[in-house]
Amino acid sequence: MWQVQDEIESTDQHELLNDENIIIRSSGNITIFGLCNKYNTTYPSQLTAKVAPEEFSETINKINKELRKNIDFTWKALLLGCLCCCCSCGMTMIPPLLLNNKAKRQMKKILDWENTRVYNKIGLNWILRRLPCERSPMLEYVLILEKVRQEQILAVD
Repeated sequence: MWQVQDEIESTDQHELLNDENIIIRSSGNITIFGLCNKYNTTYPSQLTAKVAPEEFSETINKINKELRKNIDFTWKALLLGCLCCCCSCGMTMIPPLLLNNKAKRQMKKILDWENTRVYNKIGLNWILRRLPCERSPMLEYVLILEKVRQEQILAVD
């Protein structure tokens, strides 16, 4: 089952890394289970004449605010879990994992809201995807702003 999911993610990665998609990588200093505490807020030049800089920064600021709130608590739970890991046979590592999943769900909700509010109307779509880091073999969650194909926009619901 894991191999099938890895194969699907690897084929998706090749589709996502084309020139039309804009990848926003993390720029924070704390990364827990691939999720960083901050994303880069600089306006990409590829978005000129597509999205207003204010809309872009508002979206990224909403995500950063949610991450700041969740990652701080997850970091503290992870630290406590590491201290007590020997006594609990690793069971204290479950809360940080659950908190990390909650943070990912919250981010996806924000991205869905922003997609329906602004980005889908202009043919763009935010997604949260796990990709390899630029300079290491580790995986991180990145924000991808993909261009929606015209057939998908005109499809009947």
